[in-house]
Amino acid sequence: MAHRPKRTFRQRQAQSSDSDDAEDPSAESRAPREPAAPGPEEEGPPSGGVRAEVAELPRRARGPRGRGPVWASSRRAARAGPRAESSESRTVDLSTDEEDGAHCSSGSKDDQSSSSDNFSSPEEKEFSSIVKIPDAAFIQAARRKHELARTQDDYISLDVKHNSVTPDTKRNSDEDPESEPDDHEKRIPFTRKPQTLRQRMTKETTSRNEETSEDSQEEDENQDIWEQQQMRKAVKITEGRDIDLSHSRKSQTVKKFDTSISFPPVNLEVIKKRLNTRLTLLQDTHRAHQREYEKYMQDVKRSKSTVENLESSSSQAVNYKFYKNMKIYVENIIDCLNEKMITIQEIESSMHALLLKQAMILMKRRQEELKHESAYLQQLSRKTETSTNGSLAVDEKTQYILEEIESRRIQRRQARALSGSCNHQEGTSSDDELSSAEMTDFQKSQGDILQDHKKVFEDVHDDFCNIRNILLKFQQWREKFPDSYYDAFIGLCIPKLLNPLIRVQLLDWNPLKLDSIGLKQMPWFTCIEEFMDNSVEDAKRDNSSDKKILYSVINKTVIPRITDFVEFIWDPLSTSQTTSLIKHCRVILEEHSSYENEVSKSQQALLNSIASRMKKAIEDDVFIPLYPKSTTENETSPHSKFQERQFWSALKLFRNILLWNELLSDETLQEIGLGKLLNRYLIIALLNAVPGPDVVKKCSQVAACLPEKWFKNCATRTSIPELENFIQFLLQSAHKLSKDEFRNEVKEIILILVKIKALNQAESLIEEYHLDHLKSLIKEV
Repeated sequence: MAHRPKRTFRQRQAQSSDSDDAEDPSAESRAPREPAAPGPEEEGPPSGGVRAEVAELPRRARGPRGRGPVWASSRRAARAGPRAESSESRTVDLSTDEEDGAHCSSGSKDDQSSSSDNFSSPEEKEFSSIVKIPDAAFIQAARRKHELARTQDDYISLDVKHNSVTPDTKRNSDEDPESEPDDHEKRIPFTRKPQTLRQRMTKETTSRNEETSEDSQEEDENQDIWEQQQMRKAVKITEGRDIDLSHSRKSQTVKKFDTSISFPPVNLEVIKKRLNTRLTLLQDTHRAHQREYEKYMQDVKRSKSTVENLESSSSQAVNYKFYKNMKIYVENIIDCLNEKMITIQEIESSMHALLLKQAMILMKRRQEELKHESAYLQQLSRKTETSTNGSLAVDEKTQYILEEIESRRIQRRQARALSGSCNHQEGTSSDDELSSAEMTDFQKSQGDILQDHKKVFEDVHDDFCNIRNILLKFQQWREKFPDSYYDAFIGLCIPKLLNPLIRVQLLDWNPLKLDSIGLKQMPWFTCIEEFMDNSVEDAKRDNSSDKKILYSVINKTVIPRITDFVEFIWDPLSTSQTTSLIKHCRVILEEHSSYENEVSKSQQALLNSIASRMKKAIEDDVFIPLYPKSTTENETSPHSKFQERQFWSALKLFRNILLWNELLSDETLQEIGLGKLLNRYLIIALLNAVPGPDVVKKCSQVAACLPEKWFKNCATRTSIPELENFIQFLLQSAHKLSKDEFRNEVKEIILILVKIKALNQAESLIEEYHLDHLKSLIKEV
C-alpha cells in the first residue's frame, strides 16, 4: 500500500463524488450501510453544541461521501478496537474523527485542495481533547426515561435522533485517501471480526457493570411504584371515609317512611315461586356439595388403599430376601442329600446283607438238621443197616448234626428250668441260637456298619441334617406366607425331602426284635407330628397335604423297609419275630388307615409279602412224618418225639399265622391257615395219632388259635366251611373216647364244637351221650 503509485484521476473521481453527494438531497438516506439500534451509550441527551457535533461525526464517517474516510475508518477500527472498548478509560480522543470531518468538508468545498487539508486545525484538536463520554448516572437517567416512554406509549418513535456519543476508533489521518481500494477490490465483512482476549475481557467487565446498574435501577423503580401505590390507597381510604360520613348523615335525616313510593304487587304465588326458586337453588347447592363430599370420600379411600399398598410394597424387599434365602436353603439341602444318598444306600445294603446272611444261616441249618434227623429216623425204622451189636451205622456229619441239636435242646431246657417255665412243648422253640464265633463275627460286622452310619452327616450342619430344624424352616414359611406355601405344595415335597434322613435313623432299627423301639417313640415321628399339629386350619384353603405328611413318610420310607424284612429276613416260625412285626405293622396299617379309605400300594405290597412269606414257610418248614403206630405207641421212642416236635412246630406256625387276623383279610388267613396248614398237615397228624387225652389237648390248642370274630356273624348253626374236616375229626374222636369211657374228654370236645359254632353237631353229641347239663352252654350261645 505504501509503494502504490499515486493516481490523480481517482482524486477527481472522489471529488466529483463528494460534490455529488453534497448536492444530492437523498444522500442522508443512503448514508448508513449498517443500521443498528442505538446502544446504551447512544441514548444520552446532547450537552451543548459540541456534543451534537461529536454525535454527528460517526454518521458522517459511515456515509458514502468519499471512499478514503470509509476505508480508513474500517482499517483503523480494526487496529483501535481494543482501545475503544477498554473499561478503564472513559475519554475518547476524537481528534482523528474531527480531522476526518474537516477533511470531508474541505473536500466538498474545494476539489483542488492539497493533502495538508486533511489535518484539522489546532483549535479543533484542543476542543476535541476536552470532550468526554457521559458518566454512568447520566446514562442510567437516559435509560430510565427511555423505559418510561416505552411503557407509556407502548412504542418508540422512529423519528428519534441519536444524539448519544459512541466511542469510535481513531482514524489514522496520516494515511492517504488515495490508497483506498476500488469497490470491486473491497472485502465485504459478512461476519464480525474475532475479538482479542483483551477485547473480550473489556466487554465482559462492561456488561457486568451494566447489569449491576440495571439491578439497582429496577430496585429504585420498584420502590417508587410501591410508594405510589401506598399513596393511592391512602387517598382512596380518605375519600371512602368522607363518603361514609356524608351517607350516614343523610340516612339520619331520612327516617320517615315515604308513602308516596309505590311497590310492586305481592301475592302468594310470587312468594311461593321465589321460595321454590330459592329451594331449588339450595337443593342444587346441596347436591353439588354432596357430590363433592362423595368425591372427597372416594379420594380418602383411594388414599388409604394407596397407603396400604405402599406399606405392603415396602415389605417386598423383606419378602424377596426371605424367598431368596429359602430357595438357596432348599437347593443346598437337596445337593447335600443327593451327595449323601450314595453313602446311605451302601450302608443300607451292608446292613441288609448282614441280617440276610444271619437269617439264611439259621434257615439252612434248620432245614439241614430236619433233613438229617428225618433220614436217621427212617434208617432206624427200617433197620436195614445194622451192625453185629445192633447199633446203627451213621456217618460223621449226621452224627455231628445230631449232637449239636441235642446240645442246644439241653441248653434250652436248662434255661427254662432256671426261669421256672415248665409248661413248654418240645418243638415250639425257635432254635435260633448262634455259636459264640458266629455271634462275635455278627456283632463285629454290625458295629462297623453302625460306626459308618454315624459318620454320614458328621460334616453337615444341623440345619441340613436335623429333621426338627428343617421342619422349623418350612414352618416359618407356612406362618409368614401361607398362600405361597400351599401353592407350592410343600406338604407333598417334605416326605421326599425327609426320606434320606429317616432312612439313616432306621439303619439300626430291626422290626423283628421285641426290644426294638416303636415308631411313635422315634425322633423323626415326634417331629413330624408336632409340625402337623402346628398347621393352621383354614376352611378356604386345602391344607390336607400337611395332614398327610406322616402318612406319606410311612408309605414311602417305613413300609418299604419293613417289606424287605418280611421278604428276606422274617421267620414265620419265630413267635418273637412275628409278634414284634405285628406290633409295628399294626401302627402302620391301623392308626394311619384314616387318611385314605383305600389301602395304598405300599401297604398292599406289604400285605402280599406277608402272605407269600407264610405260604413259603408252610411249604419249606412244615414236615410231620407218619410212622407206624408200633413205633409211636411208645412216647419215649425217637420216632414219637420227632413226630411230636414236628406237630407242635406246625401248630406254632398255625398260631403265628392266625395272629395276623386283625391285619390280613379273613379270606387270606382262612386260605393259608386252614386250607394249607390245618387241613393238609395238622388233621392228618391228628388222625394218625392214638385217640386219647393227648389228642383232645391238641384239638383244644387248635381251636384256641382260631379268631373269635370268625364265628360272631354266623347266621346258621354251622361253622365256617374250612373247618368241616376238623369238625368231623372231633366227632370221630368223641365217638371213640365215649367207648373207652373218657367222658371228660367228650365234654371237652363238645365245648370245642360250641366255640367254633358247630352247634348242631354239639347238640347231637349231648343227646347221644345224655349230657343234659351242657345244654345251657348252647342256650347261652
